[in-house]
Amino acid sequence: MTQVSERSTTLSSASAAERGRAAALTAAFLRGALAAGLGLGSLAVLVIAAWISSPYPDSGAGGALHIAAALWLLAHGAELVRPDTLSGVPAPIGVVPLLVVALPVWLVYRSSRDALEPDAGRPQLTALGGLCTVAGGYLLVGAAVVVYARGGPLTTDTLGTALRLPVVPVLSAAAGVWVASGRPLRPLLDRLPGLRGPDTGDAEGAGAAVAAGRRRRAVVVMRSATAGAAVLLGGGLVLVVGSLVWHADAAQESFLQLAAAWSGRVAVLLLSLALLPNAAVWGASYALGPGFALGTSATVTPLAVTGPAALPPFPLLAAVPAEGPGMAVTWAAGAVPLLTGLTIAWFTVRVAAPPYAERDEAWSARETALATALAGAGCAVLTAALAAPAGGPLGTARLVEFGPVWWLTGVAALAWTVGIGVPAALLVRAWRLRERRGTDEQGEADEVGDVTEAGKTDEVSETKEVDEVKEVDDGSGTDSADPDTAKHPWWRRLPWRRGEAAAEKDAPVESANEDVPPTLDGTEPAEAPYDFLPMDDWHDRDTQEARWAAIKQASGGLMTDFPPAPPAPEPESGAQPGPKPEPKPEPEAKAAD
Repeated sequence: MTQVSERSTTLSSASAAERGRAAALTAAFLRGALAAGLGLGSLAVLVIAAWISSPYPDSGAGGALHIAAALWLLAHGAELVRPDTLSGVPAPIGVVPLLVVALPVWLVYRSSRDALEPDAGRPQLTALGGLCTVAGGYLLVGAAVVVYARGGPLTTDTLGTALRLPVVPVLSAAAGVWVASGRPLRPLLDRLPGLRGPDTGDAEGAGAAVAAGRRRRAVVVMRSATAGAAVLLGGGLVLVVGSLVWHADAAQESFLQLAAAWSGRVAVLLLSLALLPNAAVWGASYALGPGFALGTSATVTPLAVTGPAALPPFPLLAAVPAEGPGMAVTWAAGAVPLLTGLTIAWFTVRVAAPPYAERDEAWSARETALATALAGAGCAVLTAALAAPAGGPLGTARLVEFGPVWWLTGVAALAWTVGIGVPAALLVRAWRLRERRGTDEQGEADEVGDVTEAGKTDEVSETKEVDEVKEVDDGSGTDSADPDTAKHPWWRRLPWRRGEAAAEKDAPVESANEDVPPTLDGTEPAEAPYDFLPMDDWHDRDTQEARWAAIKQASGGLMTDFPPAPPAPEPESGAQPGPKPEPKPEPEAKAAD
């Protein structure tokens, strides 16, 4: 009976765990579907608002919703096709507004990150489980949108859309799962030969140190690459805004030409804002050198604008330079990639060789150059990844090619960042280590100078003491040139102490080790650090007589000999012996003491 109850308890707990896991997977799936619905709903609200405010609506609310669905698919990289044209040939639209892409990316990222947070009473999902469920819920809504958008004024290629649609949700969900898992870098580091550490085996301390160093270098590389890409895109945006200000009249004319009513102008303004990140990527490609295409026969670079450009009326396109060779103003765009390379070098060296770090703590030249090169490669990859959707076709014939070529932009970014960043990083590293070495040498020189000054001060003090001693000796009439006398302190060189010093000099000095018995192993005992007279020899009668004779000699015969004390009388016979009187000290011993 007990076994049956225990088995039922185990089965019930296992089924509860399975139910909790299923509930967690369902919640993650719904999170992905909700993220897709929020993105689609945001675009639908904008399109419906534009349709309501338009004075000449061409279709009903169904047509507006179809356009919203098509724009949502365009934000995921799908290529739209406009079948109704004046020529009767369907016109493709492949330029993806990057600002519109940011909304679904952020929504999927937040959903996948929140899906891995454990809820009360539910087991935590694994990284792979959270990624698959969130992306699955999002793609389910995306498949329904693809089917719905086929009957609208803007259609899509079903096969091409099926291949491009999963890219955004899968990558965004992977980023959210990576952040929720603590940003692990080991899978990435194991594939980078420059950051792969040695196999430490069982050495846990060395393994932890190597892992920390690898993680730190990977963080520095990613941070430098991101900073370089931000500077490059920021510089491209500055070029675009500056050119728009330069061509303000042409931009205003195209803006007024596109729409006459205020609702249409608002729509054009919103479209321009959505394409502003695309313009920044175009400006970055222009500064790097490859430039961008304005049709099949026109290319815009800082050196020249070749061929007739196919420019439809649009405010952002008014910033394109006029046809002809470049000028000093256009050549100045090369400062943007130059600043990008210096930024990558700075963000790398500020960790590889900090200004006040010890020379041993700084990275080696090889590690610094390798980290800078990897950061430049990362910046090139990010730039190429943004340049791919930033351009595309805008129609047929001459408008088939529009925007930068992604692989040329990536190669140019790699050449600029590595060619400038690596030498700059090595130069800054060498300069900082040189400054540190100079500071250390100056500190050592200051220490040596302090020691020298201290030595000179001690010498001056000793000279002053010797002069004072000479003055004392000259005033007392003694011979200060006597080396035996001058080596004693001044109180030993006084007139009444000279005889005692001479007696001590002539008296034999017995070593304290003479009476020390040998050690147990038969070896001789170590000598005492100082020679001194034992206390027993100090009170010995022969030593006292010799000391007293030396005192008499030093006094010049002024001291006399005292008669010895008479012997004590012996007690009479028959008398009780009394207490023996204590012997009185002799005069010699008293004087000596």
